[in-house]
Amino acid sequence: MKYKIKHSTTYRYADFVSLCQNQARLTPKSNRLQICHNSHIEILPPTTYLQEYTDYFNNKVTVFEIAKQHKKLTVTMVSEVELFAPQSLDLSIIDMPWETVRDLLTVANTPTLLKVSEFVLPSQFTPLEAGIKEYALTSFTPGLNLIEACTDLMARIFHEFHYDPGFTTISTPLSVVFAQKRGVCQDFAHFALACLRSIGLAGRYISGYIETLPPEGEEKLEGADATHAWFAIFVPNYGWVDFDPTNNVLPTNQHITLAVGRDFSDVTPLKGVVFGGGSQLLDVAVDMIRLE
Repeated sequence: MKYKIKHSTTYRYADFVSLCQNQARLTPKSNRLQICHNSHIEILPPTTYLQEYTDYFNNKVTVFEIAKQHKKLTVTMVSEVELFAPQSLDLSIIDMPWETVRDLLTVANTPTLLKVSEFVLPSQFTPLEAGIKEYALTSFTPGLNLIEACTDLMARIFHEFHYDPGFTTISTPLSVVFAQKRGVCQDFAHFALACLRSIGLAGRYISGYIETLPPEGEEKLEGADATHAWFAIFVPNYGWVDFDPTNNVLPTNQHITLAVGRDFSDVTPLKGVVFGGGSQLLDVAVDMIRLE
């Protein structure tokens, strides 16, 4: 399956901005499940400085500066991505109790395990809150297969938490999400990661896109697709396996990975500083167009 993705972010400011400096993590990754064949970024007003680099987590980052007055900033990334059938990943070969994985990560006596072990540590958005370990251990019972346990955790979050776009912001503490069992995809991903890390397992945060399909007989609206977030768990001698607790699925050919990190702070699609501007309005539109 191939997609053309258009991700457009627009800021409208109440007053003039004299200078802005930004980082954009908007280039889809290439990995064993997908290939980004090409991408290009369009920025208005035109930049006075633009450079690209690869960050610590191997995400492609575009940094840019606009040193001229403006009251509107538009950043649009257009990419073409090819997805491979998830059926090519045979998870039935993973027959490992979760405690075995925990113990391997505790020792971390290989370069791979040592690098992955940093994903066991709590982070800014995944603190070790009271009760989270107990919640996790309801799924991770003694001797249970790692994938089966993680699948159960994903399903419980899906059934027990309510998707509520108006309930949280990025600054809402995880303790509030847990107590009220409400939030959005990034909250559910952060909560799942906190669960995994509370019992010594390695999990990473994934930002990306998910295609939304219109009701039968209706046309798809422009900009109706969405940015999305889910999580992955590390399996020794296999790699990372993705789980989407918002939809209770292992990501299919409708999920495209944009960036990975410890939590949202490592993968923010667009962030930076502005001088001036006053209040602002933000608009984000995403289109995923099937090419074949």
